[in-house]
Amino acid sequence: MGIDDSKTFKSINIAVMTVSDTRTLENDTSGQALIDRFTAAGHRLAERTIIKDDVATIAAKLKQWIADPNVDCVITSGGTGVTGRDVTPEAFKQVCEKEIPGFGELFRWISLKSIGTSTVQSRATAGVASGTYLFALPGSTSAVKEGWDEILKYQLDSRHMPCNFVELMPRLKEK
Repeated sequence: MGIDDSKTFKSINIAVMTVSDTRTLENDTSGQALIDRFTAAGHRLAERTIIKDDVATIAAKLKQWIADPNVDCVITSGGTGVTGRDVTPEAFKQVCEKEIPGFGELFRWISLKSIGTSTVQSRATAGVASGTYLFALPGSTSAVKEGWDEILKYQLDSRHMPCNFVELMPRLKEK
């Protein structure tokens, strides 16, 4: 298991959506931390946006990115809690064709080490729609860092063995 240096790294295009009623580009530390991490790993930023906590608005932007051939993956930050304004998982349900339940399960298991049982309040989720990967992380900067450093850094690296999400990309639209 791990990185096979004999394989070629394949850079992908990642769009970042911060879901928040209060953040701006100037104070969006979680979105910036995510971008810093994946660009340092060799991936490209396709687009970045901040969207209010509204199911229809989130779903519309996700659909736009899913339809864009220049977006391979979308990672959202925020809106995954249990309060009334937390609606990112509901927006994902509207657009995902296939869920990736292990992502949320693994995220909560990893998060248990740092925040204890408070991890049950996270509804981190993931899925695939029309060949585009969708990952929803909580809005805290530490949660975004854990999600990238412990899961996505590896699964979005084409050299990671025994398998990774990137190697599956050409087959995502199979019928």
